[in-house]
Amino acid sequence: MSAAEKIIADSEYLPTLHKMLNACRSAGMPAGLPNPRKAYQEACNKPSPKAEQQWSHAIVYLAGRDCGWHLLANEIESRALPAFTEIYQQYCDLVVIGQEFSIEPPQALPETPQVAASQAHNLEQLDRLKQLLD
Repeated sequence: MSAAEKIIADSEYLPTLHKMLNACRSAGMPAGLPNPRKAYQEACNKPSPKAEQQWSHAIVYLAGRDCGWHLLANEIESRALPAFTEIYQQYCDLVVIGQEFSIEPPQALPETPQVAASQAHNLEQLDRLKQLLD
């Protein structure tokens, strides 16, 4: 109700349903949760590896991951922002009802022992390369 009263008071005309929904969503958001545009910019600007960066909120990372880092890095904003916003809003709705999120660090790759190739193996591979180039 307070969001509806505020947006009606601040608007010269009656707000659209879309503006009312956004105002109600933002009224229920916890402090520190960025709006979709700022979250999109944060997701686009963080360097890799993404899971190791400091995020304003875990759902910014999760929305970027679910949207696809490749899409965010390679598509123009007019295409990538709506896709990101839809996913981000779904996470925001879950945060409002009390669900908590965290960023799980990626699992380390298993260590594999490195065995140096023998001189005979190296010469054999070199001969194969020479045959391919002849």
